[in-house]
Amino acid sequence: MNSLLLSLHVLAAVIWVGGMFFAHQCLRPVAASQLEPPVRLTQWVGVFGRFFPWVWIAVVLMPVTGYILLFGIYQSMANAPLYVHIMSGLGLLMILIYLFVYFVPYQKLKDAVATQAWPTGAKHLASIRFLVGVNLSLGLILIAIASGGRYFV
Repeated sequence: MNSLLLSLHVLAAVIWVGGMFFAHQCLRPVAASQLEPPVRLTQWVGVFGRFFPWVWIAVVLMPVTGYILLFGIYQSMANAPLYVHIMSGLGLLMILIYLFVYFVPYQKLKDAVATQAWPTGAKHLASIRFLVGVNLSLGLILIAIASGGRYFV
């Protein structure tokens, strides 16, 4: 059972962090250099509309599988090593950032695109870009801790 839970946990992380990496480091620069604001902003609403349902699955799956594994292996947070506490804290922070992105600037971006308020949409897309960059950085740090944390101490 632990192998299934760990596999689901890692797959959710790969989808979320890998998707952020692709969007932030590959898609964004090309879209910014080749597409006019109306097309670019409309494209991002479509991209997020397809990516965010996958993130929702990850946001539910990762803490559920993570905490089942944690309590199954260590019985309590008190028995878990430091790197597990760091993973938990960073993961929860990432989820909070995602929830803010989804419920605030993403909703405002969708509204701006629907009303063709391109400068307003660009402002909200810039906010999303910054926060995705923060979450991407946290996600990469978290992956490094998850994969090598037990060896750091």
